[in-house]
Amino acid sequence: ANTPNSMIRANCRERFTAADFDFVVRALARSRIDHVSLIELLGDGETRDSVLDNPRLVDAILSNAGQLCISSHFYFYVLARHVLRDVGINDRKLCDYVASLLETFSRVNGLHAPHVSEDRGRQYVSDMLIALTRATSEQAFLLRAHVGNYSLFLTGIFHENTQRRSLRGAPDLAFYEQIGRTNYQLVASHANARRCELSDVYGELAGRFREVRLALNRLSDQLLNLDEEVNTSLYL
Repeated sequence: ANTPNSMIRANCRERFTAADFDFVVRALARSRIDHVSLIELLGDGETRDSVLDNPRLVDAILSNAGQLCISSHFYFYVLARHVLRDVGINDRKLCDYVASLLETFSRVNGLHAPHVSEDRGRQYVSDMLIALTRATSEQAFLLRAHVGNYSLFLTGIFHENTQRRSLRGAPDLAFYEQIGRTNYQLVASHANARRCELSDVYGELAGRFREVRLALNRLSDQLLNLDEEVNTSLYL
């Protein structure tokens, strides 16, 4: 399917590198026999998925922070999978999508809504919602997906900042949760979502927005340092 470059897809696992698999082998192999069999296992998609669920990978990532030769796709997938499974969300495709979302939004140029051409300045959900009033069906799909993604990222990774700003009159977490849920629900039934095989992901994010958000709060608080690495004024 032809899809816009700005669209987030559930495709982190497709983008792992040779260095990522080398890291898996080194983190998990306990003997030369393990080493060989792990390399063989990684060739099979289903087995590879179960290998990626090994909690020792999370430990290896966290204990080597700062000197990792792994891709951002691998980094976010393993950590997102870990916190989502902890709250009872086992759907790998959903995890893959959330990891892609984190990877995209962690890059400053991944922040901007489809209607924004300038790569600077703050974004406001209110502006995105206004842009929807004059959007074509195709543009509305992209904008609504972005509003859902943006709301999940803000309330998941920057929940403390969002809460603090709400004390000064900015929208609170409940507002973003509602906006996020509603927009995911609306895009779930769009023809583009079916074409991109994302209807199920959007539907599940609409239904389980709060659970996913709380898992990302834990990710932000305990496992990531995005607050320090990314200029939060671009988000808030």
